[in-house]
Amino acid sequence: MLNTLLPILLFAALALAVIGAAKRFFMWRRGRPAKVDWIGGLLKMPRRYLVDLHHVVERDKYMSKTHVATAGGFVLAAVLAIVVHGFGLHNRILGFALLAATVLMFVGALFVAKRRRNPPSRLSKGSWMRLPKSLLMFAASFFIATLPVAGILPAGFGGWILAVILAVGVAWGVSELFFGMTWGGPMKHAFAGALHLAWHRRAERFGGGRSTGLKALDLDNPKAPLGVEKPTDFTWNQLLGFDACVQCGKCEAMCPAFAAGQPLNPKKLIQDMVIGLAGGNDAKFAGSPYPGKPLGEHSGGPHQPIVDLNGKALVDAETLWSCTTCRACVEECPMMIEHVDAIVDMRRHLTLEKGATPNKGAEVLDNLIATDNPGGFNPGGRLNWAADLNLPLLADKQEADVLFWVGDGAFDMRNQRTLRAFVKVLKAADVDFAVLGLEERDSGDVARRLGDEATFQQLAKRNIATMAKYRFKRIVSCDPHSFHVLKNEYGALGGHYEVLHHSTFIDELVRKGSLNLGQSKATSVTYHDPCYLGRYNGEYEAPRTVLKAIGIEVKEMERSGFRSRCCGGGGGAPITDIPGKQRIPDMRMVDIKETGAELVAVGCPQCTAMLEGVVAPRPEIKDIAELVAEVLIEPVEVAAKKPAARRELAEVQ
Repeated sequence: MLNTLLPILLFAALALAVIGAAKRFFMWRRGRPAKVDWIGGLLKMPRRYLVDLHHVVERDKYMSKTHVATAGGFVLAAVLAIVVHGFGLHNRILGFALLAATVLMFVGALFVAKRRRNPPSRLSKGSWMRLPKSLLMFAASFFIATLPVAGILPAGFGGWILAVILAVGVAWGVSELFFGMTWGGPMKHAFAGALHLAWHRRAERFGGGRSTGLKALDLDNPKAPLGVEKPTDFTWNQLLGFDACVQCGKCEAMCPAFAAGQPLNPKKLIQDMVIGLAGGNDAKFAGSPYPGKPLGEHSGGPHQPIVDLNGKALVDAETLWSCTTCRACVEECPMMIEHVDAIVDMRRHLTLEKGATPNKGAEVLDNLIATDNPGGFNPGGRLNWAADLNLPLLADKQEADVLFWVGDGAFDMRNQRTLRAFVKVLKAADVDFAVLGLEERDSGDVARRLGDEATFQQLAKRNIATMAKYRFKRIVSCDPHSFHVLKNEYGALGGHYEVLHHSTFIDELVRKGSLNLGQSKATSVTYHDPCYLGRYNGEYEAPRTVLKAIGIEVKEMERSGFRSRCCGGGGGAPITDIPGKQRIPDMRMVDIKETGAELVAVGCPQCTAMLEGVVAPRPEIKDIAELVAEVLIEPVEVAAKKPAARRELAEVQ
């Protein structure tokens, strides 16, 4: 009897799974076209899963081992179950292999069940709570059903009663793991996730690559949408990526805005996009809501606006403006979902189509258009901070080894100290450098994060045209935001440069012996990793190496490196200023104070401003360039001794 029921159940579940897969695929394809390597992506999928993705999962050792056992056991058990019980190949070797696979899966499922007994708050509950039971039932049912195939029990053991019980167990297991994989449910992430890895929007992230620059809009195409208004305005592989979310909440746990009580939860935002694509409301969302936003009040559909400025839609505008674009969510995501891309795409529509940038956003964008800087300062004052430094201008020299990109910190009195310190370092190392002076304009970073792609491209193209007139080998900047934009986002507009952050450049100078350095007197120092230097560009070591070279041993914060907490200064967050229960820089200062450090080394003007904005008492904040400039040992110029005049004896007559 079991030999009749199992093939029917297996192939019925497979048929339904195939139908569900087709429906799901065509649902994703409602999105805008995107170029993908269809066959190549599928061929690369195993490596991307086993190497590129698994190194992220490996950060959580418990879940990594659990995932290997559960997922590996399931895939092997499913294939062997179809061969042995579906096609009736009752071979003892295959039977023992299937038994081993189900045991492996069962053990992994036990660890899943253990995690679900007292799950961390970041994990979604709801239907996810039944997943361990389904995994255990699938593994146990096929284990018992396979014992006769392996010759451990006689054929027909237990009669029709056992056959019916096992059939129910198999039906339960395969409905969740086969049928539910494509029709919806906890296992949906496995199907969508595999294809997401194959046709990822940023394929360059795999194989050890890094891709963090925002994608440019085609402003010359009148038919191209200016950002994303409704779910179907996303590219279809973005929609596929949203559907791959496993709702683990690792993004939620790392999000500074969520921790500060601002109305953003990156996990829920991704799930809202899935809800919008399928149609419905968020009443059944089983995770943490946006702080201050009750569930059940937001709904949408594939062709309905995601944000309605006059009422309830899928997402409130302030949710999007809460994001600091720190990329902590993307860095933690085990499915490699691009949350920041989605947020900026939706901001673009609000800014370009609706003119709905909140608080000081519109003023800043107007300033950028009128004065080429976000503060609205007179452009003629861009070099006032260096009036006594006799800085070489590229317009005069025409070429230099290093173009020093000053950035809009030139208008900020606090950051001017950093710029002057770095100039001192450059001169001490006898670097052939020059600045653009009044020809330099804002890099466009703020405009782009606020969604004003038009202003960004205008600024970028003007800067690119200016730099094209001169010859230089590299660009160096003290601002990670300018550094990132010049390095990773100007290329799409024709500006290809080698760009370094000043900490990396100072590290080079130290290694070459170009600087004569003493030892810092600072004894208790911690280092704050800027998001746009670390997570965006992978530079964690150079600042620490420089600090070590001047005698500073860094007292690391609990959240440092790729898990560093954002200062709250990125993505235009200080401009849009969405309120929460606490301020992000205040939370970061708590991290700092826990180290007992008396001084915080930084490498970003935004971080300096945000951390110095924390009410005293607090540690002193200094840029790496300032710390290095303080210990420079300048050569002592010894005046050449003039030979003593010879005394001629007067001849006495």
